[in-house]
Amino acid sequence: MSPSREPRLIRRGVFWLLLLGPLFFLSYGLANNHTAGRSDVGSLVFGWESRMPLWPWTIIPYWSIDLLYGLSFLLPRTRQEMDRHALALLTAQLISVSCFLLWPLRFTFERPELGGVFGWMFDVLMGFDKPFNQAPSLHIALLVIIWTMFARHVQRQPWRWLMHGWMALIGVSVLTTWQHHFVDVPTGALAGFACVWLWPHRGQLPWQQVRLARDAKRWRLALFYTVGGLLCAVPAVAFGGVWLWLTWPAVSLALVALNYAVLGAGGFQKCADGRLSNAANWLLAPYLAGAWVNSRLWTWRHPQADEVCDGVYLGRIPGRGEQFAAVVDLCAELPCHVQHSAPTQAASAVGYACFPTLDLIAPESPLLHQAAVTIERLRSQGPVLVCCALGYSRSASAVAAWLVLTGRCSDARQAEALIRKARPGVVLHSAHRQALQQLGTQP
Repeated sequence: MSPSREPRLIRRGVFWLLLLGPLFFLSYGLANNHTAGRSDVGSLVFGWESRMPLWPWTIIPYWSIDLLYGLSFLLPRTRQEMDRHALALLTAQLISVSCFLLWPLRFTFERPELGGVFGWMFDVLMGFDKPFNQAPSLHIALLVIIWTMFARHVQRQPWRWLMHGWMALIGVSVLTTWQHHFVDVPTGALAGFACVWLWPHRGQLPWQQVRLARDAKRWRLALFYTVGGLLCAVPAVAFGGVWLWLTWPAVSLALVALNYAVLGAGGFQKCADGRLSNAANWLLAPYLAGAWVNSRLWTWRHPQADEVCDGVYLGRIPGRGEQFAAVVDLCAELPCHVQHSAPTQAASAVGYACFPTLDLIAPESPLLHQAAVTIERLRSQGPVLVCCALGYSRSASAVAAWLVLTGRCSDARQAEALIRKARPGVVLHSAHRQALQQLGTQP
């Protein structure tokens, strides 16, 4: 059941539309007119695009985004969701228009004369739109933001599938109406997901979590991922063509570097249900694929979780077929697909708790204290899996904290010895031991 709507939201939505509408036409039109007078406007088009069909009827889904833009302001349930949706749309506009002015591109195909209703719709469009505002496609950036809003609120079938189908058709229409070249589409999607990541519909905003890392190891890892991002970006810029796809892993690794340097685990936007936000999933997809493969390669000889004692298991992020009554998850960078062993257990939130921690970084003592208390609480539901990407470090320190705080072990050294007996590959460094030694100072 969806939450009730806060009062006066419709009025607030109308206010945002009255603000964003004129701003859109003014900034878009000015960028068009300015670029039309420049002599240094290039183009970026692949040879295969000459075979792209022109489907005049797709001008209908192309135009429909204007209607969906307005309707999207009817969906938010809270002022925060409304404001952040509007700010995401505004940010997409600022990003795209800035790129149009700094790196202008021109659409190169000449559209033939079209008659009938579709031809009239094209004529109206071209009365306002010029072939200069290309990458990143503002149409696609806005589509990503609007699509995210509708996907969050349209849950009933078959309306949900119909919605997804129409949104996908809008995305295709930017090519089949000969409004954009291909490069505009992924760059527009990147801009759109960046805006959704910058303005999540709930929780803290990314820059509200900005704190310079004090741990030297975090800065070393940030540098490592920065170098990886540059190694991807250089050939993309130097060679173009198919190498441009390396822009995606470059952005992904840059965001991971930013998380280690200033944003912390919150930059991965892992939700209370174990999933990463939609925007984080797309922006980080190349890194996430590598992290998942890495976790499986390191644990392929020992994929199973190990019982430490009293129904508490230690292991890697569970796969879809692995079942536990409850899961305590310390992994920030990978989603956790919770499966319950008890069929009567209704919701994953009951048997799942997440304490996101950066990979290769020791959890802080207060977080270990919270994790330990949660492990003990969830034990009443049955077997508890305490996990991270590999099940050897972050999760091991949480189990050690549980052993000490519940009196099962007298100190961190004894807890570590018990864990190693159950799972010999455990890796706890001095930073983990120091955090465990500080547990006694926690309230």
